[in-house]
Amino acid sequence: MATKTIFRVVAVVTALVAGFAPAVASAQPAAPLAGFDISASQGVPDFAAAKAAGARFVFVKDTAGAGYANPNFLAQFRGAKAAGLYRSAYHYARPDQTGGAEQAAYLHTHDGKWFADGMTLPPALDLEDTPGIPACYGRPPADMVAWIRDFSTELKRRTGHTPIIYTTARWWTACTGNSAAFAADHLLWLARYDTTMGEVPGGWTAKFWQSAVTGPLPGDQDTFFGTLGELRSLTAS
Repeated sequence: MATKTIFRVVAVVTALVAGFAPAVASAQPAAPLAGFDISASQGVPDFAAAKAAGARFVFVKDTAGAGYANPNFLAQFRGAKAAGLYRSAYHYARPDQTGGAEQAAYLHTHDGKWFADGMTLPPALDLEDTPGIPACYGRPPADMVAWIRDFSTELKRRTGHTPIIYTTARWWTACTGNSAAFAADHLLWLARYDTTMGEVPGGWTAKFWQSAVTGPLPGDQDTFFGTLGELRSLTAS
């Protein structure tokens, strides 16, 4: 994802392909599914080759804040579906710019919609710090939780789905006070660049894991902890 400099660490990168079994908490199944996430900087990758290499899903950056839209989004999103990959549009949150509801509307009106096509996962909300901007966007934890709730409520009103939440354990703990307010009805996509997932915040059990910035698939390397049927079920209305 864009603007991850503040989170990225030097780590030994382990290739994630279907069948890789990370040695972490017992809640993680033995055979997770591989995927990846991309932004404008990856252009339009060879999605068919990615699927042949083991990918089953992809997160595609659509929007950021209140004024950015990925110029490659539609080609990427459509290319993923054409290759048979489950896909999700994600929004890079900027709580310093506008309210959560306004940014959910911005994502939705710039093609970050949910489609009842059996291939579209719920949209995702990317929560992390932005270099050069005060930590946690200058918001105390209660305000940040309210901002996220406003985004989620508006997105669900427009799409019927709550967002998948992308974050790190460090960010979530610092910026929401490790809130458990979303654990019951929002899936977690946890970022940690290592060979194990480590601490999972907010009362969640992580369903997606971003484990490396490079690997055998385009963009960042991701994992879904579940079966193909469980992944497919997330596309249902």
